Amino acid sequence: MKKHNAIKVVLITLAVFVLLTWILPAASYSGEYTEIGRVQVGFYDLLVYPFIAISNFYPATLFILAVGAFYGILYKIPAYRNLLDSTANKLKSKGELVIGLTMIVLAVATSVCGVQLGLVLFFPFIASVILLMGYDKIVAALTLVGSTMIGVAGATYATENVNILYQILGSEDNGLSITSNIPVRVAILVVGLAVLVVNTIMYIKKNNKVTAKVEKVEKEEVKEVEVKEEKVEKAEVKVEEKKPAKKATSKKTAAKDSKKESTKKTTKKGSTKKSSKNNNKAAAAADDVIVIKGSEETDSYLIPAEEDKKHSTWALIAAFSLLFVILIVAFIPWNSVFGLSFMEDAMKAVYGFKVFGFELFSKLAGTNNQFPPFGSWTISDLIFTLGLFSVLLVVIYRVKIDDVIDGAIEGMKRALVPAIISVLVYVALVLNVSNSYQTTVYKFFLDITGDFNVFTTAVTTALSALFNYDPYYAFQLVVPYISGITKNAEAYDMIAIIAQSMQGFTMLVAPTSLVLMGTLAYLKVSYVDWLKNTWKFLLELLVVFLVIFTALVLI
Repeated sequence: MKKHNAIKVVLITLAVFVLLTWILPAASYSGEYTEIGRVQVGFYDLLVYPFIAISNFYPATLFILAVGAFYGILYKIPAYRNLLDSTANKLKSKGELVIGLTMIVLAVATSVCGVQLGLVLFFPFIASVILLMGYDKIVAALTLVGSTMIGVAGATYATENVNILYQILGSEDNGLSITSNIPVRVAILVVGLAVLVVNTIMYIKKNNKVTAKVEKVEKEEVKEVEVKEEKVEKAEVKVEEKKPAKKATSKKTAAKDSKKESTKKTTKKGSTKKSSKNNNKAAAAADDVIVIKGSEETDSYLIPAEEDKKHSTWALIAAFSLLFVILIVAFIPWNSVFGLSFMEDAMKAVYGFKVFGFELFSKLAGTNNQFPPFGSWTISDLIFTLGLFSVLLVVIYRVKIDDVIDGAIEGMKRALVPAIISVLVYVALVLNVSNSYQTTVYKFFLDITGDFNVFTTAVTTALSALFNYDPYYAFQLVVPYISGITKNAEAYDMIAIIAQSMQGFTMLVAPTSLVLMGTLAYLKVSYVDWLKNTWKFLLELLVVFLVIFTALVLI
């Protein structure tokens, strides 16, 4: 695989966006379509956009680096490798079931909480376990990225995704809310998961057949070479036995012996060449299907070194379990969706608690910037939590300060490419929001029908997701246009369902998808290999979604 493939793909995509600003006129939609004229992106713009992206969206980049530092420290704890090995060994016998259940958990967590970026915290651990179970990196990517984006497509109570849509569509005027059409969104989640799980299992079975075939060919070829070499050796021994013994060796005889010895070496060399040639045949058999396997270098990059001794893993198990619970509970919209204020009340009670008349916890949290209650967390709050857990694990496992620093630096180096991709993805967002040529693209498709249509709505919302990674901007820049030309307000709920589903689908294939491109970069899987191995799954998922949309409209 070519080095830094993911970064190159994102850079090429950025170059295409820049080119489009020179080709297409900018436009806006506010009740009516207004063409602004061409607003070309120049060199100075490209210099400024990264600073705007970092200043406005830095939490995502910092979070990725924090996750890298966290796992870099874990690599310095021998018990972490023990935990990976014990987990993989226990689950290996039921690998396909485990992968399916993992997909369900990740998808449901994303659907309910909208934590598609937050779940990246567990991606390195899950990927390592999957690889140790004997599966390849495509299976790991399908498990992580596939399930997360199916959760986005079938979002239920994830306010970051769903609430934005209903605010744009005027939920109060049209009787829509975040709880509208929950059964439909659950159905999309379930069907999407089914397509993902089935395709992943089919890939695993096909991959196993090819691997077994290659191993069989290799064994047969090696056996054939060994037989030939044995025959050659026996023939040489017989020749040596027939040679008459002589007391003295003349120059002529010595020359003959030298010639025979040369012939013997040539024979062995030829045999070696045949062996190499036969091994190449076996390797060529694997070219029928693309199999992404890890080399020793990438394996050491993804999995820490093996440990001879056994170490206690209880603290690591507790830490990962507690981190997952905190992630879910902290991002469930307790008050904004369910009207439950007990989390806010509990936080107020903690901050108001006094020790000898002194509000200790309030002062420790900070006078001006207190920690938010569960239900109101952002990705920045996870960074602090990750740092706290890192300190606790360092203390429990008595890791030396030098090892902590070295591990954190090494971990951030491993996370550097995904972090750079994060910046580039948001640079693309800034570029496209600042230069609204995309509205011209939407007009081209929406003018085909002139009213709400399943297919034009699906195409335009997918393109908006491609242009704008953040759901807020993706929905803001296309949904008002679609609703503005829709003559029947009853179709607004369908607009929301289609926009949400296509957001999740597009993030499975778009080179501007942070979770996708960051995961591929971490696993060192090229974007082309991802598409080659998943195009059937993507096509099936798209067809299923379009069938569901059409059926809902007809009903």
